[in-house]
Amino acid sequence: MQVVDRNREVRTTAVLAVVCLVLQLALAPNIGLGNGRANFGLVLVGSVALFSSSRHPVLAGFLSGLVFDLCTTGPIGLMAFCLTVTAFVLGLEGVGRGAGDLGSAMARFSVAAAAVSLVYHLAMLLTGATSSFVDAVFLRALPTTLLTVVAFVPFAYYLSRVRAASSGLGLSRRGSHLSGKGL
Repeated sequence: MQVVDRNREVRTTAVLAVVCLVLQLALAPNIGLGNGRANFGLVLVGSVALFSSSRHPVLAGFLSGLVFDLCTTGPIGLMAFCLTVTAFVLGLEGVGRGAGDLGSAMARFSVAAAAVSLVYHLAMLLTGATSSFVDAVFLRALPTTLLTVVAFVPFAYYLSRVRAASSGLGLSRRGSHLSGKGL
């Protein structure tokens, strides 16, 4: 019998949100590559949309984007919009698709991270926050994408293993047809 513990899902999402918030405030401003910084709001959105069985990744995207906007000097609402759309797109295939499939989840997240970083920094170019196209794309968007994908790796690895083990996707020797009885 499979029992769904919805409180566990809420606790996991809340812990992820707190960890990503602390990392965004404490770690991201201090570690940079060029003018790019890791976006832990996007890491949270990727984690919830790809690995969670929650039905609300869009809400997580909006809230994490709003927190990101309030913590930076960019226009308020820009990252909230980007992360809301990203959460919707990543969650289109169904909830919990990343469980047990780390490669597919990493590929989908990498494309999403590149798109969000490019859209955000091009919008910053249009608002005059960056000086040139080269600065926006090559010194901000690409390093931000790289740092965000690297920051997502431990979250993805942990969540893919936990979800695969808890959803019964792994083989169990006890009670399976491979247990040796009758062979």
